[in-house]
Amino acid sequence: MEMKLSKPTRKLLVVEDDPGLQSQLRWCFENYEVLVAEDRESALAQLRRHEPAVVLQDLGLPPDSEGVAEGFATLEETLSISPDTKVIVVTGHGDQENALRAVSLGAYDFYQKPVETETLQLIVDRAYQMCELEQENQRLLRQESTSPLDGIIAASEKMLEVCRMVEKVAPTNATTLLLGESGTGKELLARALHSLSDRADKPFVAINCAAIPDSLLESELFGHEKGAFTGAVKQTQGRIETADTGTLFLDELGDMPLALQSKLLRFLQERVIERVGGREEINVDVRVVCATNQNLETAIQDGGFREDLYYRISEITIDIPPLRERKGGRVILARSLLEKFSAQQGRAFKGFSTDAQNAIQNYHWPGNVRELENKIKGAIIMAEGKQITAVDMALTDVDDTPPSLNLREVRRNAEGQAIRRALVHASGNISKAAKTLGITRPTLYDLLEKYGIRSEKS
Repeated sequence: MEMKLSKPTRKLLVVEDDPGLQSQLRWCFENYEVLVAEDRESALAQLRRHEPAVVLQDLGLPPDSEGVAEGFATLEETLSISPDTKVIVVTGHGDQENALRAVSLGAYDFYQKPVETETLQLIVDRAYQMCELEQENQRLLRQESTSPLDGIIAASEKMLEVCRMVEKVAPTNATTLLLGESGTGKELLARALHSLSDRADKPFVAINCAAIPDSLLESELFGHEKGAFTGAVKQTQGRIETADTGTLFLDELGDMPLALQSKLLRFLQERVIERVGGREEINVDVRVVCATNQNLETAIQDGGFREDLYYRISEITIDIPPLRERKGGRVILARSLLEKFSAQQGRAFKGFSTDAQNAIQNYHWPGNVRELENKIKGAIIMAEGKQITAVDMALTDVDDTPPSLNLREVRRNAEGQAIRRALVHASGNISKAAKTLGITRPTLYDLLEKYGIRSEKS
């Protein structure tokens, strides 16, 4: 016997106080699960309980059936609770003004009485198709934005470049330096370098050079012999030795004291270590990954970091962009983290509200991804609605105006930025800048005047 899986029934909420029209609409949409509400209170209750994708709502609702105030109030509350819901408002014949006002408030479409079933069916069917397309688009967006590197969401071009570099470098034994601000995910990328290498089933050993006192760091790294110092009651392996055949991750390497830097340099050159208090040379086969949030070139000039060690640890250097520079991927990253953390807490949310999305885009994120994670974890605990809001994330002081989607304005901003970058690279030389931009000198002069950009050198 062949079994067929039935397609989930589409839910349609009809908000209408006329019993005759209710019956007509039930008959009209017999292929839908039709939910009926007579007023605002029952409509919002049905919305919260059943979460229909499409709502068919009359503007004239009790106790103001002859007016539209109650209808507009219901529309606004519906969209506040569920912004993605497609609301089709039904207005009186010739009531064009209220129909347009409803659309400006966020209604998907409108229909004027008297009801003509075929036309109304077409509008509702189209609304459901739009919902399904949006859901599929979001699913594909999440799928495409997930990096092949486990646990890393690369939704911006800069992070995609970082992931491509990690994939190329991982199979090699090259000593790799990860540069990035605190909270950008340096350890996550170090683990990705390990998991994508031939050493994936071997130890991954991490040590934070800034978290251990200078007096203990040498012993922690290289180990010690019994009696090497007070309290050394037995022979102890160091982290480097523990990582043998695997990967050693040295986080915040810029904080390592100079005296220990020379010993680390010898290990990187010879691949042998001596425990503190010992004389035996121990061979260690280990892949080394280092990370820091400091500018090592400045530290070298200031005498705080050895230049020869810098060149030894930076065979490959990967710059990790801060979250504020990942403009194309912040909301996608936030959605991924929301799904992850809400599942851990046993809760379910329908994404972020519009004000939360805009705040995520506009906030500076000084704490980077770590701060975003903390904000989302806190919001999951505090949120009472189906969506995470800016209030839930404690981002109420952030500008929540949406970014411009005006194509002319976007092009203008991009063109102005490109011209400024070209002038910087050309040291203000107009001819070189024009050549870089692929335009003529006269064209560049016109653009400089258009955008009010001044060149120090012409």
